[in-house]
Amino acid sequence: MNLVQGSDFPRHSALQGWASPSRIGVLRQTTLACRRRRTPQLFTRQSSAPKASQEASRKQPCTASRRPARIILVRHGESEGNVDESVYQRKADWDIGLTPKGVLQAEEAGRQLREIIGSEQRVYFYVSPYKRAKQTCYHLGKDIERHRIAGVREEPRIREQDFGNFQDDSMSTIKRERLSYGRFFFRFPNGESASDVYDRITGFRETLRSDIDSSRFGRFQDEDDGDINLVVVSHGLALRVFLMRWYKWSVEQFNLVRNPTNCEIILMSRGSGGRFSLIDENDTAMSEAYARDLGLDDLMISDQIWQSTATPGELNMDWPTSGSSWFDDFDLNDDPRVFLDKYRSE
Repeated sequence: MNLVQGSDFPRHSALQGWASPSRIGVLRQTTLACRRRRTPQLFTRQSSAPKASQEASRKQPCTASRRPARIILVRHGESEGNVDESVYQRKADWDIGLTPKGVLQAEEAGRQLREIIGSEQRVYFYVSPYKRAKQTCYHLGKDIERHRIAGVREEPRIREQDFGNFQDDSMSTIKRERLSYGRFFFRFPNGESASDVYDRITGFRETLRSDIDSSRFGRFQDEDDGDINLVVVSHGLALRVFLMRWYKWSVEQFNLVRNPTNCEIILMSRGSGGRFSLIDENDTAMSEAYARDLGLDDLMISDQIWQSTATPGELNMDWPTSGSSWFDDFDLNDDPRVFLDKYRSE
């Protein structure tokens, strides 16, 4: 089936006959005649808004310089559950708050955040609805001038992994079972697996990308987002899964990376091409050392270096989950044909 040039509509033979040049000419003449007979005011009325302000109200394309300066990931501070796991047996997970030490950690992270963004840049917070995350977010942002806070959005999709409502004494046994089964795919009874978290983090990522691409963080319609820092306040595994989804890590690569510690700050800096990378072009050695501390191997580091200069929409064809190199890196020990050949030889 052919397509009409410049459109997605199929070119049917009936449409070809209807839209012949002679018919189109008659239709144009008829339309012009009808327009002349109508009241001129209906077609000449102008908007009362000045043209300049109309132009200013239109969003500009999200170029590299207009994208947010950073995506900043922060895990909540020390919680009651981090100190005493038995608290999960008598208190709902979402209602577990920070310890006094956790508050101090959040306040220190707030000081670090203010150093990162400087005295002029703005922030926009995405925060998990769990109490410990919201308390951390408060201490992160309470001393930032209000005119520099572009917004705060409570985001349920970045909540903690669900472990199955109130926990009991069997949880320690279940966690040992998770180690033997595999952390990413093991699903807690009445709860979630890390792969379940991946599904909802994917939805959040699409929202975040839409927010970034539409330059929605400006205080005015024509304002750049280049001075905005997006701060995601969440939980250990959720942030690890976020990194996995953003950078297209495989399950094996996910297993290499550790969870961030309480109030640890992970920086995804905007590179010269507009993408976000764990490797900062202005501080390559320090950021690479930190990425290795997180658990990234040589291949993952090389991709982060690529990310630091690439543009949105580019694909790293040397990356196993993006290009043909997946076939070159495939572990033949996982290929059933190896066992089949061995079986035939016997």
